Amino acid sequence: MLARANRLVSADDYRRLVRRGRRFAAPHALMYVATATSTSPVRFGFIVPKSVGVAVQRNLVRRRMKAISHEYLDGLQDGTEIVFRALPGAAQSGWDSLRSEIAGLLDAASTDRRVPRP
Repeated sequence: MLARANRLVSADDYRRLVRRGRRFAAPHALMYVATATSTSPVRFGFIVPKSVGVAVQRNLVRRRMKAISHEYLDGLQDGTEIVFRALPGAAQSGWDSLRSEIAGLLDAASTDRRVPRP
């Protein structure tokens, strides 16, 4: 589970990242990345809209995204802020598939290259 210090909680933070952050795409997720001050911790946010599925499916996708983010927490530079947006079909994608997609997005962001859009 992500600690409170590692979560985006403000609607303004989400809005700022989605509007001004760099966007990376995968088949079942979008990722928006921005860098804040280097003294702040890495922070994650998750957007799982109703188009993903019913509440049980949305919560499953959100929990999976949180677990995957927790795995990569130490490998990211301090001050990095990331928002993941689940796309329709994310609920039908398996754990390994979602994990590899998010790992690819994080790798693309760390090497500062774009991932081709599906």
